[in-house]
Amino acid sequence: MTEREKAYMHWLYQAVGMGGRGVLKRLEQAGTPEEIYGLAVQGRLEEKLSARYRSKAEQITAYTEGYDVEAEYAKLTAAGIGFVTVGEAEYPKRLATIPDAPYALYYVGRLPEDARPSVAIIGARNCSEYGKGMARQFGEVLAEAGVQIISGMARGIDGIGQQAALRSGGYSLGVLGCGVDICYPPENRPLYEELISAGGICSEYPPGITPRAVLFPPRNRIISGLCDAVLVIEAKERSGTLITVDMALEQGREVYALPGRATDLLSLGCNRLIRQGAALVMSPQEMLQELGAACGATEVYKQQVLFKPEGIPGRLLELLDYQPKSMEQIRQEYAALYGAEMSVPKLCHELLELCTGGYAGRVGGNYYVKKM
Repeated sequence: MTEREKAYMHWLYQAVGMGGRGVLKRLEQAGTPEEIYGLAVQGRLEEKLSARYRSKAEQITAYTEGYDVEAEYAKLTAAGIGFVTVGEAEYPKRLATIPDAPYALYYVGRLPEDARPSVAIIGARNCSEYGKGMARQFGEVLAEAGVQIISGMARGIDGIGQQAALRSGGYSLGVLGCGVDICYPPENRPLYEELISAGGICSEYPPGITPRAVLFPPRNRIISGLCDAVLVIEAKERSGTLITVDMALEQGREVYALPGRATDLLSLGCNRLIRQGAALVMSPQEMLQELGAACGATEVYKQQVLFKPEGIPGRLLELLDYQPKSMEQIRQEYAALYGAEMSVPKLCHELLELCTGGYAGRVGGNYYVKKM
């Protein structure tokens, strides 16, 4: 498609409006977007559409009044926003295979590569320290192994997994429930800018469309549609995350879930998914093995050198969890497991060394959590 053709397609896509895929398909039979524009300017578009689409024809004609096709498309390109339709080679092949593939995508940065594996990392917005740590771990290791991380740039698990992928030098794509020129949620502005510079942002909604609750469920089908698999890190029993899971299953995508404690509310959704047949995954290595050797990801992971502290620091790290533990609890567990008492000053020194090395974090006074 030439740039001129894109300009008219951009006009038509906006003129038809959201939810107009059926109208766009019908209009394809009436002529090219440029020819349809000519009919709209002449007020003759209704001649090409049945009575069923009369109101849409009137809407398109009204939208065309005063619309400068070339100038509006120039604004789009000047803002660095790309535009691709489902019939073009640049359109992601995975997404094109789903039954309700978006007719067009707006994007900034780069769209994912068809030849590389893609995984959606999704989960709770108000996640636990355990969820945060696992989202970082999966995001980093999968991205370093060449896996593209797709998500919705939402608070919590989604954004954390994407940020970890970018920080490790990998690729991530944020799929928005608004125009690509709008950062939502606003507090994820640093991630939004990182995605634009090192990954990508995309949306089926034209620039300027503000986020609304009704726009997010359709957005989720794009997240799963762009992926080979969906990984759920944390989710409540009734969670919006499960909407993406349902769409992934309808699209024939693999679904994986990270198990959690039976008493943790944020793990109820994951545990139920596993009970219903989702694949249980415990580590990024298992995930890479599940994805298969087609992309070489497993071999890349094997070549990584994962540094772990040895001796007493290594033992203490094994005792730490993503749920906070008090220093006294750690001291007692160490004595019970290794049969050796450790003084409080010694324990404090070793834990601080783990914190300095980035392996642990101190929260709420003398409470410690595992960071990686």
